[in-house]
Amino acid sequence: MMTPFQINAYHTNGYHVADALIPNELIAQLLEEAATICRGERGAVKGLPETAPGDSEAEILKRVLAIHFPHKVSALYTKFLVYPPVGDILTHLISPNVKCMQSLLFIKPPGMPGQAWHQDEIPIPTRDRSLTGVWVALDDATVENGCLWVIPGSNRPGIPYERQPHNDPCYDNTHQATRFPYTEEEARPVEIPRGSVLFFNGYLLHRSLNNVTADQHRRTLVMHYMSAESFLPWR
Repeated sequence: MMTPFQINAYHTNGYHVADALIPNELIAQLLEEAATICRGERGAVKGLPETAPGDSEAEILKRVLAIHFPHKVSALYTKFLVYPPVGDILTHLISPNVKCMQSLLFIKPPGMPGQAWHQDEIPIPTRDRSLTGVWVALDDATVENGCLWVIPGSNRPGIPYERQPHNDPCYDNTHQATRFPYTEEEARPVEIPRGSVLFFNGYLLHRSLNNVTADQHRRTLVMHYMSAESFLPWR
C-alpha cells in the first residue's frame, strides 16, 4: 500500500522508491533467468551476441547491454509482469485498470555506457500522462555502476522535450532531450539496493551514466505500464 503522502510526493517529484519490494529468493530467480536468456537458451533474441559452448556466464554477460521484451521468451518474466506488490502500487499511481506494454532487461556490465537525458513518454505516447516506468534493481544500483539520475519535478509541466542525436561517449545512441529549463545541479542520483523498485512518471527527465566499475554489473528489469483505458498511438 501507498500512503497519501507517498502518492502526493510521487506526483510532485515524478518518482517513488519502494524499498525491498522484491524478496531475495525471487531476485535470485530473475538473475538466473537473465543469464539463461543471454545464453540463448530461451530462444532467439534479436541483437544477442553469439556464444560458444565453452563461454562462461561472465564472458556472455559482459557482451550484453540490453534485451528488449524478455518476457516474450521467458515464462518467469511474463509472470512477473503481474507481480502483486508491483500491481498494488500501480493501482495507486495510475488506476485500477492497468496494462503493461513492454519489458526491458538491462545487463550493463563494466565499461558499458548509459543513456542520455530522456523521457519515456516520447517513444510511448500515452496522451493521458499515465505512463509509469517500473525499474527493478537486480543488483545494488550505485553512481559507480550506472544508477538512474532524475530531475525531480520535471514531470509536472507535461512537456515532451525534443530529442536530438549526441556524440557523448558516456551514453549509448539513445537521442538526448534538449531545450529543457533544468540544470545539472538539479539532477539527483537514485541509488537503490537490490530488490528495491523505482516507479517513475513518463514525463520525468532521467538518465544513466556509464558503468565505471571493474567488476560490477548493474542488472535491472524494467517494465512500462499505463492506463488500460488510454489510447496509445504506438506502432
